Amino acid sequence: MSVIARNLVWGVRRRTIVSDVSLAVEPGETLGLIGPNGSGKSSLLRLLAGLRTPQSGQVEINGQNIAHVPRRVLARQVAFVQQSAATDTNVSVRDVVRLGRTPHRSALAGWSAQDEAAVADALARVDMTSRRTQPWQTLSGGERQRVHIARALAQAPRVMFLDEPTNHLDIHHQIEILRMVRDLEQTSIVALHDLNLAAMFCDRIVVLQDGAVVAFGPPETVLTERLLRDVFRVEAEISASAVPGQPHIRFKVA
Repeated sequence: MSVIARNLVWGVRRRTIVSDVSLAVEPGETLGLIGPNGSGKSSLLRLLAGLRTPQSGQVEINGQNIAHVPRRVLARQVAFVQQSAATDTNVSVRDVVRLGRTPHRSALAGWSAQDEAAVADALARVDMTSRRTQPWQTLSGGERQRVHIARALAQAPRVMFLDEPTNHLDIHHQIEILRMVRDLEQTSIVALHDLNLAAMFCDRIVVLQDGAVVAFGPPETVLTERLLRDVFRVEAEISASAVPGQPHIRFKVA
């Protein structure tokens, strides 16, 4: 399912946070959003997912302006994974994933075989079936992110939006989570702060600075030493990796 943004503008009070952003995401593509802190990544992601309303411009998903799509219908098409989420409620892994079926059920509907199958499939896709009865509070950070993604998958979305899903995880779990997202073969838009991870797992990258797009394209063309100097204010050497199209960035320490 394609995602197209046309001239998106959004801000608070007199501050513009997203400034005239246009982009197009192809079906099945993994698109990375990168930029310095405060560049507008999370705000843009929420605009694309329909969680915020732009002051001007529009977002189209599968050719439809999402401003004209009922919220419940949109929730069946897109899923949003936050950086992290916590709860003091004593719930199991399966209970958390079941929340993903909410957009597909009416207030009076009972739990169906289709709902159960969607939850079981989502748990299997993130390799958490064996943990389905385990209490949420006992999971590690990486396991919780897997469950968040399973909850999103239980929605049966066509597009997934992920806001720094590897934040606060160790490198093993960062790679594990992003590999899993890429292997879902689903349209995904991911806000990331690690440039090497963006190069490894994203088909294309959008670079934001002060709310505006300053570069958009494959990692090997976008991630240049000049861009890193101008946008991120760091000196780095960029070299080819063993995988074509995945440049490796080595930062210089003064």
